[in-house]
Amino acid sequence: MDFTLDDELDAVRGLAGEIFTDRADPARIREVETSATRMDGDLWAELGKAGLLGVALPEEYGGAGLGLGALCVLLEEQGRHVAPVPIWPATVAALAIAAHGTPEQRAALLPGAVDGSVRLTAALEEFGPHEAAEPECAARPDGDGWRLTGVKAVVPTPAGAACVLVSARAPAGPGLFLVAADAPGVAWEPAETTARDLAGTLTLTDAPAQAVGGALGGVLDQARVAVAALQLGVAQGALRRAADFLAAREQFGRPLGTFQAVQHQLADCYIEIDALRVTLWQAVTDVEDGGNAAASVPVAQWWAAEGGLNVVHRVQHLHGGIGVDVDYPIHRYFLWGKQLAGTLGGASAHLARLGDALAGGGAP
Repeated sequence: MDFTLDDELDAVRGLAGEIFTDRADPARIREVETSATRMDGDLWAELGKAGLLGVALPEEYGGAGLGLGALCVLLEEQGRHVAPVPIWPATVAALAIAAHGTPEQRAALLPGAVDGSVRLTAALEEFGPHEAAEPECAARPDGDGWRLTGVKAVVPTPAGAACVLVSARAPAGPGLFLVAADAPGVAWEPAETTARDLAGTLTLTDAPAQAVGGALGGVLDQARVAVAALQLGVAQGALRRAADFLAAREQFGRPLGTFQAVQHQLADCYIEIDALRVTLWQAVTDVEDGGNAAASVPVAQWWAAEGGLNVVHRVQHLHGGIGVDVDYPIHRYFLWGKQLAGTLGGASAHLARLGDALAGGGAP
């Protein structure tokens, strides 16, 4: 298949690359890492002003209507620069509301999601070994609404979020629910992640919620594809920095990049990045066009978890002692790669889902 970007997606890539290059340099990221929220609010506002936060969202609410593919292009550029803004959880939650929410939910939340004035996040993971598609958080009907009780783990960047998209188990099966971040029965505990951002443990105690229609599995597919796109950018950014470093750094009278053992490791990185790119865009195509996402999404996430982590590990190793100096930016790629490799399940979990799809006839 031809996964060449069309003119619209290429324009998204160009604009995003310019903004991240200008606003997410290592000095600025270091400053954000010591802030109270670990999120770059100024960069978030700039992305909203440029229309990038709404590239995937419907035009009727001010977005560009370009869908999941545009989100992945944006996330890839974010990953290249390890820019500390919560694009994927905010947009995945907004996409769920756009596709399955009530007219009132859409009108209240989507215009702000497009311009960045209303930020959403997604609580899709829990503690324990169970699959994200089978949440333990319980939802019970309460008049015209719902009440949620349970604990959600590693909720991305809850500080400043207006609402949380929560996966929970209702009497009829798993579903999605919208909870105000400051509602009664909602308690937050900060949790610092490997990537140095501030996530949160969300404890719900009979918290009021609104149902969001649609299948949990479809939203999880979008979230997993988004995480894979971010990991692709992280791996590409890490390899670019490694190539520049090894071309300039000399030992024994020659650039390190001319040594065969070093070239072999860089070649392995290139191969794994290419595999991640191809499987990612196959998954994007299947999710958007109703294809075989049951097989292609876990394949893409396996490459993101396994291949992406291999790349950032090799790059860290190739930098030698400089790689462990936190004043040098390469360590951030390793930390982001490590965090993303376990988001929404690790490599073995993705293989298990792929096996289930194959055994159940979900793949040719």
